[in-house]
Amino acid sequence: IGDTLKDRFDAATRVIMPNIEADVSVQRNDAAPHRTRKRDRYRLQLKPHNPDHKVPGIKDLVYLEPSPGFCEKNSRLDIIGTHGRTCNDASMGVDGCDLLCCGRGFKSETMFVVERCN
Repeated sequence: IGDTLKDRFDAATRVIMPNIEADVSVQRNDAAPHRTRKRDRYRLQLKPHNPDHKVPGIKDLVYLEPSPGFCEKNSRLDIIGTHGRTCNDASMGVDGCDLLCCGRGFKSETMFVVERCN
C-alpha cells in the first residue's frame, strides 16, 4: 500500500479549480427536468495547471499549490529551516545528511570522548 501511495504522490498533478460560479445554471424556479442530476451536481472537472498534462483520473492525487520549501527559514510560515541541524551521514532516511541538508553540503566533525569506567 505504501509503495502504491508513494507512486501516486510522485505522479501527483497540480490543478486549477474551474470557475464554479459560471457552471451553476440551476435556479430555484427552474422546472425539475432542467436541474442537474444530484450525483453530478458536485462533480468538478479539475484542469491541469500545465495544459500539456492529461486531466487527472479518479485515482490520481492532485494539489492546488506547491508545498513551501522546508530547507530555508520562513518566519511567516513558522518554518525553522535545516541550517545548523545535526544529521546522520550513514542514514538514507529523513535524518540523513543528503536529505536534511537539502543538497547544500555538510561539515563532518569527529570527536573523541574519554570517560572513566566504573
